[in-house]
Amino acid sequence: MNPNTSNTEITPKELKAMLESGKDPVLLDVREPHELAICALPGIMHIPMGDLPHHLDELKPHQNRDIVVICRSGARSDRCAMFLRQQGFTSVINLLGGMLGWSDEVDASVQKY
Repeated sequence: MNPNTSNTEITPKELKAMLESGKDPVLLDVREPHELAICALPGIMHIPMGDLPHHLDELKPHQNRDIVVICRSGARSDRCAMFLRQQGFTSVINLLGGMLGWSDEVDASVQKY
């Protein structure tokens, strides 16, 4: 990870490197369904931010894995990551810049909205 970020944040380039290295984090997308229709990373687990407190049981099997939380710009995912840490999840990482950052830094074909 970038020395300028904490162990609770990851840049899009760092996430790309993590995925290419064979690591298999849970990619938790907290955007709304209409946002996913525009763009999404492959292999995501989708739980909209407002539904997250009601779906913790779905995440419990992954409690000790890296969970990378994703949204459009990184703000909602940051709040969700903090919430998950408060619920006892040990390795929750916010994707800095969200899907906008992914489009800017990794894959310009990802549609911005």
